[in-house]
Amino acid sequence: MTIHHLALAADWHAAQHAGEYRISTLGRTLEQEGFIHCSRDPAQLRDVHTRYYRDVTEALLVLDIDPTGLDVRTENGYPHLYGPLPVTAVTAARPYTR
Repeated sequence: MTIHHLALAADWHAAQHAGEYRISTLGRTLEQEGFIHCSRDPAQLRDVHTRYYRDVTEALLVLDIDPTGLDVRTENGYPHLYGPLPVTAVTAARPYTR
């Protein structure tokens, strides 16, 4: 199973240097939210984009995540990652297309 996270390209690039990703969703950190919002499929990614990112003009990426060994819990139908996302758990980072 793979889960996904919509990310600003700049945030992902910063995470690669830090070794972990700590953004929950647009403008909110892991520390502020308590978890990192994820999606289980393209339909949920589109929903997240519409809800939080529709006015964003910066480059967006979809992070494909292997949740093995991570504290992922499904809440309200969405997977949430409790804790930072190690960059090694990201199997692909690809441009988000609407």
